[in-house]
Amino acid sequence: MPVSLLAAIVPTFASQIPLIMRQKVLFYSYLKLVIAAAAVAALCCVLAFSLKHLTEYVQHVIFHQAQHTSAYFFVVLPSIGITAIYFLRKYAFHNRKNKGIKEIYTTLETRKDHLPFFKVTSHYINGFLTVVFGGSTGIEVSTVVSTATIGNQVYKRRFMPLAFKRELVCAGVAAGVTVLFGSALGGWLFAVEVIAKKFQKTVLLSCTVSALVAFLFIQNFEPGFLISMPAMEWHWQALPFMFVLGMLSGLLASYFTQIVIYCKKLFNHIESNFLRVNLGALTVGVLILAFPGLYGDSYHGLANILSAYSGADAVKAVPYTLALLVLIKPLAASLTLGAGGDGGVFAPSIVAGAFLGILFAYISNTYFDTSFLIINFALIGAAATLAAAIHGPFTAVFLLCSAAPNGYQLMFPLAVGAFSAYILAKKICTYNVYSYQG
Repeated sequence: MPVSLLAAIVPTFASQIPLIMRQKVLFYSYLKLVIAAAAVAALCCVLAFSLKHLTEYVQHVIFHQAQHTSAYFFVVLPSIGITAIYFLRKYAFHNRKNKGIKEIYTTLETRKDHLPFFKVTSHYINGFLTVVFGGSTGIEVSTVVSTATIGNQVYKRRFMPLAFKRELVCAGVAAGVTVLFGSALGGWLFAVEVIAKKFQKTVLLSCTVSALVAFLFIQNFEPGFLISMPAMEWHWQALPFMFVLGMLSGLLASYFTQIVIYCKKLFNHIESNFLRVNLGALTVGVLILAFPGLYGDSYHGLANILSAYSGADAVKAVPYTLALLVLIKPLAASLTLGAGGDGGVFAPSIVAGAFLGILFAYISNTYFDTSFLIINFALIGAAATLAAAIHGPFTAVFLLCSAAPNGYQLMFPLAVGAFSAYILAKKICTYNVYSYQG
């Protein structure tokens, strides 16, 4: 080889060495991220699965035991659960409070701020105690924060490059939500759209790996649906009504958000811990005594109402009770949270929105001579209210598509309801902020 040619090749090859090294480092970093995301997902699947089924079983046992013994037990059961949470928080968790999804947003704002490991056990135990004793929330937020903490702890222990904190937190969340709702796409979207709020390629990679692991998990261990009644075929003529339902759902979600804020402020001004816990819990108990469908996450109550209204013998006087449930479910959830229960707006939004959809379809069928299918409008109301409450329309659409058999044939109607509710709720929120500042 001529010396001149060799002299030209060597500098060119030498200049490529840094690029090759950088690509190699990136490859191993991404490989570590994939492995860590899969490990986080596996742990979070087990956590979410155990909390979901343990809560469902114990809630069912306690509810039916109280129903067959004395309905007045419903009045005191929420106090038992929230009082237990108060003492656990005071003595086991050293007065460190749980603040829901806000904790995740706070820890993602800086690399130095972490979700401490006790958040796994505190949210797991407190979410369980809240729901099984009748607190009118759900385990979704408890699961989300617990799984986010697992991802954060894996990052904190330096198993990963320092840049991948958001990725592992979101991987944990994606797996947890996937198991809760049986929807890998819904879990993936929730982690990306609601938690990360960024479409970075590393976030998309970690959430995709996590969702795939969770998908394999639910195929083997979680074959059921949130709502057993199958969705039905829909018709284009119903779209204007679906849009109206979406707007009403946006108003419902805004009402829910405001009442949660009001109740938390109200209870924060009560200095006596005994009074704060029992005032809220006993009020929730009285509401459950009047409306047993409010007990716990209320999914069992939703199933009963769906069954009643889908039959031909639905009583015309009953819609007044259903209209009350639409308004009281958010109130019961807000009182539960204000008194110190663990949870958030996830399950109450789905249930209250489904109640609203059932009521809307029933009134339309009765007074406007329509023939709307109750199950379809229940799912649309649930998706729309959830979308507005969590500010995640894509998440809400795909979670509710997976909530019932044949749900994906309602994708377009669900999108109409979800996006109309989300846009209205966002405008209301913006208006309130400007009004407050003014």
